[in-house]
Amino acid sequence: MPYDDCPPPTRRARPLSVAAALAAVCLTAAGCGGGPESGEAGAASPRPGADAATSAAPAPTGKEPLPEGPLTGRTVVIDPGHNPGNRDHTREINQQVGIGTGLKECDTTGTATNDGYAEARFTLDVSHRLRALLEAEGARVRLTHDADRPFGPCIDERARIGNEAEADAVVSVHADGSAVGNRGFHVILPAEVKGGGADTSKIVKSSADLGARIAGHFARTTGSAPSNYIGGNTGLDTRGDLGGLNLSTVPKVFVECGNMRDPKDAALLTAASWRQKAAQGLADGIAGYLKG
Repeated sequence: MPYDDCPPPTRRARPLSVAAALAAVCLTAAGCGGGPESGEAGAASPRPGADAATSAAPAPTGKEPLPEGPLTGRTVVIDPGHNPGNRDHTREINQQVGIGTGLKECDTTGTATNDGYAEARFTLDVSHRLRALLEAEGARVRLTHDADRPFGPCIDERARIGNEAEADAVVSVHADGSAVGNRGFHVILPAEVKGGGADTSKIVKSSADLGARIAGHFARTTGSAPSNYIGGNTGLDTRGDLGGLNLSTVPKVFVECGNMRDPKDAALLTAASWRQKAAQGLADGIAGYLKG
């Protein structure tokens, strides 16, 4: 669920070129339909930051050199949506920050499954898995946070981290909190926005390319279908109200990996094996974009 998302705006249709890019990748796959794979049930939320010790890949020490690979020399910033500590810092995360075209809350707590598996835990786990996959191909990877701070970062700081890293691509990892029966993933692309400190004119096209590649690979690798409630079955949605996108000066997208409030999607999101597939789909999409 986007940390600066309340409520969602009227949805815009994507240009046919982007939808066609998704369709082209799907056509090369075994199919983009659902392929439910149940797994571990979500456990009750631990103390803030506990996931950092149980994620798929340990935090890098900075001592081991990255392997040479097809992504050597490229920089990717991964933005795990929300923070497990946000729930204990509601006053701080409710503070307003500028998004160029207006004001939004610093951050939100995110959503959770009915069994209490928090979106903030999910996003960290997938982000750790994604980092390991990208680093194995030689990419320099930075996370905007690793549950190593009490709350946040705020949405403007998340954008600034990617900008200052001069990232070749930034991906913000999320899961949605919609109604039961609403299923599937979608990728949120930046609209063309200009105002205040926001100007996305130089990243709209590149972000759309990044998003389309991620959507296609994510569908193929996870077996999940594009959202049946957002994006007109393309898996792509364009928004101009998200500070994390508005303030970015480098190619960036949000990925809503599924709907935590739907039992069938929740069964996927709480399965470690599916989260690994999700990370692989994201990594393949990012790599495809960077290799261009």
